[in-house]
Amino acid sequence: MTLAAAWPVRRSLTAEAGTALPPFVDHHVHLHLIDASSFARRGIAAVVDLGGDPVDLARRGDGIPRVRYAGAFLTVPGGYPQGRSWAPASIVCEVTDASSHPGVPGGARTAVDAQADAGAAVIKVALHADAGPVPDDPTLAAIVAAARARGLAAVAHAQGPGQVERAIDAGVDVLAHTPADAPLSRRALARAVAAGQAWISTLDIHRGAARERAIANLRAFAARGGRVLYGTDLGNG
Repeated sequence: MTLAAAWPVRRSLTAEAGTALPPFVDHHVHLHLIDASSFARRGIAAVVDLGGDPVDLARRGDGIPRVRYAGAFLTVPGGYPQGRSWAPASIVCEVTDASSHPGVPGGARTAVDAQADAGAAVIKVALHADAGPVPDDPTLAAIVAAARARGLAAVAHAQGPGQVERAIDAGVDVLAHTPADAPLSRRALARAVAAGQAWISTLDIHRGAARERAIANLRAFAARGGRVLYGTDLGNG
């Protein structure tokens, strides 16, 4: 949405003038941690849940907000978000094998298929190296390939040294957060834009220097033509 989509309005009862905006989509929420009943009156018409129980999410009916979801976080044993108080086992799917064959226990394709079969609209992989182990390159590549084979975008939580670059190398479609670890190089920014990668903003989760770095990285990404999606990490941010 752009400001060009706004239009002037006047309340019919009070004649109060104002500006109307189309409803927003929050591209990063965690519905098991929040009450979504107030979204509609706050202008949020749709959300993308980027880490939840795929069974519970599949049970959600139609209505406002419209819900799309990734299902469980794909991670490795001991990897993010395991061990967090807000992350029950049902929202985590361990990947222990880079196999691209269906039905392999712990396999990359098996994990992706499980989320897709539960109705996932995207696939979320955890590359949070500051919080624990992350998928190796073959496993990450297999997850992205399996998502593509199911017609789904691959979304990554990329945090820690080199993880944004790994996400770009692997062809990850969307970063779940604007990078805030350090200023990204011009080369990394150019490669992300050239690959058509999108970034979900989530700026409000940061404070101090991390917030400044995130804003600077997002501004540089957008200035080069990068696609920015509004998102808050609501529930966990």
